[in-house]
Amino acid sequence: MRLVRLRAPGGLDNLKLLEEDPPEPTAGELLVRIRACSLNYRDVFVVQGKVPCADGRVPLSDGAGEVVAVGDGVDEFKVADNVVSTFYPYWLGGEMTPGTKRDIPGESFDGYAREYVCMPAQAFTKAPAGYTHAEAASLTCTGVTAWRGLVVSGQVKPGDTVLILGTGSVSLFALQFAKAAGARVVATSSSDEKLEKLKRLGADAVIDYKAVPDWGQKAKDLTDGRGVDHVIEVGGPDTLTQSITACRTGGHIALIGVLTGFVGEVAIPALFSNQIRISGISIGSRALFLYVRASYWG
Repeated sequence: MRLVRLRAPGGLDNLKLLEEDPPEPTAGELLVRIRACSLNYRDVFVVQGKVPCADGRVPLSDGAGEVVAVGDGVDEFKVADNVVSTFYPYWLGGEMTPGTKRDIPGESFDGYAREYVCMPAQAFTKAPAGYTHAEAASLTCTGVTAWRGLVVSGQVKPGDTVLILGTGSVSLFALQFAKAAGARVVATSSSDEKLEKLKRLGADAVIDYKAVPDWGQKAKDLTDGRGVDHVIEVGGPDTLTQSITACRTGGHIALIGVLTGFVGEVAIPALFSNQIRISGISIGSRALFLYVRASYWG
């Protein structure tokens, strides 16, 4: 089989296409023919060497394909099932613990940039019916992240206003979930083309954040000064202050991304004086994926 390995210390030039013998499943495992992978920002960090991993690691955290062999003792899957990986193979349900987040594909063990993958059956779920492999591969990380941030932690409800930042996959999933919940959506971008697309996808109002540097206040103004109920915060340190400005008293910020860096200043008085709640969101459990699949993706 063909696969890609990342040589230390990382960097695109250190991605090597190789050929190795395919694995074989043992008891409790599946052998999956990988047909598609999604590319997450975390994968970029790993390849760039910003997230440490072992020399020779196979990158990519999300993969989708079909089952080609089933080990003894596996009853949930059969040969030819279309499946998609889970981001945390050992976080099966409940709250995250240090133990359940210990292993991440493409980081702490080999990921999905290979033609065949052999893993414990719990590392996969059945893909939603009717989805292509490419579509299914995008659900594992970004789809579950958006759901957990907006629905589980945010408890979005009809009539709420949701602010999404940019047009990345988490933001676009959040836009769809918000509209399905009966919420109003305010979206930002610096591209006229993307702003128009956001409106076609259902955004009720859009803001060009380059033309309006104080876009947090603009978002608040669009709610008649009340402030938004939820922010899907994917930017990190360079956008968090504006997200805080946009929030209503008692509003919720789902802190998901670090696109602008890892460290920054936060206006602490604005948080406690306005009772703003910030939730750190890191994907979700296998059980959460199954719930979202059943209730939304089919």
